[in-house]
Amino acid sequence: MADNALGRFVRARREATTPPTRERRRTPGLRRGELADRAGISVEYLTRLERGTDRSPSGQVLTSLADALDLTADERIHLYRLIKADSTCEPPSPPQLRPTVLKTLEALEPTAACVLSPAGDVLASTAQFHKISGLGAEQNTVRFAFSSEAKAHYPDWDQIANHRAASLRAAADLGDHTAAALAFELSITAGAAFADRYHSSASLPPTTGTERWGPHVLVFDTLYVPGDGEHRLMLYFSQH
Repeated sequence: MADNALGRFVRARREATTPPTRERRRTPGLRRGELADRAGISVEYLTRLERGTDRSPSGQVLTSLADALDLTADERIHLYRLIKADSTCEPPSPPQLRPTVLKTLEALEPTAACVLSPAGDVLASTAQFHKISGLGAEQNTVRFAFSSEAKAHYPDWDQIANHRAASLRAAADLGDHTAAALAFELSITAGAAFADRYHSSASLPPTTGTERWGPHVLVFDTLYVPGDGEHRLMLYFSQH
């Protein structure tokens, strides 16, 4: 991360945060000790973050700092981007689906159907799925579930948010690095709405059931695609 951008951002937000008392101070905003107390971390660790000697904070630490600094949704996204910018890893290539899987999707039209990666990425879908899913340009069902648009799209948002978080937790626990990276991202950008569900998830997400997307009441089923990718073929049928 060039020029310690994360540390500078945290310090700038700390100094811009109104302190708990109105006493006259030599420096603006919160003292390091006050922010550290709010975030539940040590002053020494906060000092290392601000000075750039520690540039790999956990998602839990960043979420605590974001909450303590009362960051907006846009500021949380910026905080995550600062961490992401420090990564030197090349993004993985998108998996290639077998032609027979793509042909299956074509044959399913006009049913709403998609193939998902363990982390919830939409690898391919039918036109009907794209039409009613609400995802738009977003290509990850978990990230969309914790976006500002999702609550308006899902009448039963709490249920779906629980299921999506549980699905991501299951994939991350099985060693899927993309799922773990997305969990790190959402713990910062979506905050407690995601993190509480993710960390308290004690069951696997359902493979069948009913969901409401906008005006659509859909019965869904899950079929696992043979192969190494652990991909899921999701089928959604209108309930009449």
